[in-house]
Amino acid sequence: MSDKRSLMGGQIMDATIVAAPKQRNNDGEKRAIKDGKTAGEIWPDRPAKAAQKDTDARWTVKYSKAKPAAGGTKRVDIAIPSFGYKNHIGIDRQHRLIRSWTVTDAARYDGAVLPDLLDATNTASKVWADTAYRSEKNEAHLARCGFRSEIHRKKPKGKPMPGHIAKANAAKSKVRAEVEHVFA
Repeated sequence: MSDKRSLMGGQIMDATIVAAPKQRNNDGEKRAIKDGKTAGEIWPDRPAKAAQKDTDARWTVKYSKAKPAAGGTKRVDIAIPSFGYKNHIGIDRQHRLIRSWTVTDAARYDGAVLPDLLDATNTASKVWADTAYRSEKNEAHLARCGFRSEIHRKKPKGKPMPGHIAKANAAKSKVRAEVEHVFA
């Protein structure tokens, strides 16, 4: 068996939505779910119904970039409502092995779970992720823990993406795209 360190090539983080069956609840049931009650507490006299209800999944909206029309005119991005959970993973860059994993409801912000996904035993210091993981809090956490951020930078609101940032993001995308193969 080879040295464990040979399996470490940096970390790539990402998340994907996993759909759950949509719930058909009335307003009172929705309020009870938001208050944190369990299915057994909401439907105590109907155990079969309670067994089929998912009180942990949440709604979120996933945005998909619309491709420009043939004439070059810009189209409106597509908003897709989704109900379910998110699988968050951290993989080893070199071998694409899943090193860390957690599940949250679909509405959870990706960046909130970055500290939980980091693998302190990884001997490489670089961490790649998309813009959903970039925040001052996460950047400070990475620096404090000795990691080097390769997280994509966001486009400035209402302005075009500066050339040097677009070029850096493109280079980061070539590495970060490897995590999509794990989800496939």
